[in-house]
Amino acid sequence: MSLADLSSTLWRVREMLDLLLFKLEEEQLLLAAGKTRWLPHATREVEMVLEQIRQTEVLRAAQVDAVAAELGLHPAPSLSQLAAAAGEPWGDILQQHRAAFLTATSEITAMAELNRELLTSGARSVHEALMTVTGQVSTYSRRGETVGTGRAASHIVNEAM
Repeated sequence: MSLADLSSTLWRVREMLDLLLFKLEEEQLLLAAGKTRWLPHATREVEMVLEQIRQTEVLRAAQVDAVAAELGLHPAPSLSQLAAAAGEPWGDILQQHRAAFLTATSEITAMAELNRELLTSGARSVHEALMTVTGQVSTYSRRGETVGTGRAASHIVNEAM
């Protein structure tokens, strides 16, 4: 295995991480716009990209171990350790990959957290709307169980809606 092969694989992983970030942003836009109809499709696309990343990570790990053996390092070294042992120009290239991975990971984590918050607030809104329609108000008991209070009230429904 060569450093060139490893670098090519690292580029592929970076491209997939960019695609994952794009898919998460698509998902976020759907959530923000309330377009829940397309949410299962967007989520499936995110899962497909994650599966591609997992498959490529297996190849990357094997290549890292092979390059590490060539450089006299222990198995599964970090990119920083590989960069230090590789010399120039590969050391600089591997450091650039590392910096890009750190940035991508940070952006993906932030986007995923925001999407999780949007999903949570959306679920809460749906729950509150259903409570308004049914007249049931849920609270928690001393043991932390959800309990309903009140009974369903009569509602006038405008059939023209």
